[in-house]
Amino acid sequence: MGSGKTTICRFFELQKIPVFYADTQAKEIMHRDEQLIYGIKHAFGNEMYSGGILQKSKLAAVVFNDEEKLKLLNSLVHPAVFRAFDNWVEQQKAPYVLKEAALLFESGSYRDCKYTILVKSPHTLKISRIMERDSISESEIIKRMDKQLPDEEKERLADFIIHNNEQELLIPQLLALHQEFLKER
Repeated sequence: MGSGKTTICRFFELQKIPVFYADTQAKEIMHRDEQLIYGIKHAFGNEMYSGGILQKSKLAAVVFNDEEKLKLLNSLVHPAVFRAFDNWVEQQKAPYVLKEAALLFESGSYRDCKYTILVKSPHTLKISRIMERDSISESEIIKRMDKQLPDEEKERLADFIIHNNEQELLIPQLLALHQEFLKER
């Protein structure tokens, strides 16, 4: 959260590299995948949907205050997103593709990627970016961040690290990575 993954992905899109935005897809799938909708209603109650629309704030209030319920939601959503990603990849013609996901390591989907990239930013910078972007409190951000693996653990799992700290130049890091991936073709 707040590290700048989406900004980094926009650079790759400018290089004509397709990007699968897993979190965006998850939100869309929660509105159209009948199997997933049924699972959410069964697990959390019919009131999580009103007029066919997911009541995100209601669901967030439940899952971000209960570790087991968050795990349950993830166990419903992640397989649906994995299927959507697999279908999407089959349609791509680019030399490589990217999958942008906040929970890449936590969900286990990193195992299906040839390489993983960690976008790393200082904790305070991430919090300020999220507060500006989402208009939520610092305590709510920290509560959500605490549900994610610490950067130190992600570093051990990542193949590449992009430093998005507003001190190191970003574009040279991204160009080097792009060239590396093009060599893999």
